[in-house]
Amino acid sequence: MITLYYGSGSPYAWRVQLALEAKGLPYDRKVLSFANQDTRKPEFVALNPRHRVPTIVDGGFTLYESNAIVEYLDEAYKGHGATLFPGDAKKRATVRRLISEVDGYTTPAVDAVVERLLGAKPEERDAAKIEEARVAMAEELAFMARYLEGDFLVGPLSAADFALFPAIGFMFRCQQRVPTFEAAPLVPAALMAWKQRVEALPYFDKTVPPHWQA
Repeated sequence: MITLYYGSGSPYAWRVQLALEAKGLPYDRKVLSFANQDTRKPEFVALNPRHRVPTIVDGGFTLYESNAIVEYLDEAYKGHGATLFPGDAKKRATVRRLISEVDGYTTPAVDAVVERLLGAKPEERDAAKIEEARVAMAEELAFMARYLEGDFLVGPLSAADFALFPAIGFMFRCQQRVPTFEAAPLVPAALMAWKQRVEALPYFDKTVPPHWQA
């Protein structure tokens, strides 16, 4: 059985969980506490010297870095569940490009919002900087919405969708933590409908960070 080492709320771990569920693969979850510095404990550092999540152990094989993990799961378990890099070489290259765009553009835009909202005490939040980050985030999501092909980003459900979803999920987490922040207006209608389709996947609820449901 595959063992997944992750931290609750890690967007990179979330994409791996979505991939494991989509592939229908049994796995054991090992939740690490960032507050307790579990990722720096010797037993975990022996698996991942960069002390980051997610990390998987599949038999005697250990792998870290979320994109490498998702692609490994798709290649190692062909015929199981969904195909995460579907189609011909051009379609698969497009999936990989979109993942790179999420990591290079969308995630930093989300991080800027999260940092300004959740990384500062309420009395220290700078309204102008928050608005600046909101505008940049809205522009980035509008850009990503242009890529939708039918129900999902590259036609059928793929690893690209699992890369993007946690970023958008974090926008709504910000709204949950800071109710004055409105996430929905930042998300184009087409992308909001896409979000709802991802959330309707039969295994989606299993992947939501536990502490978000409290």
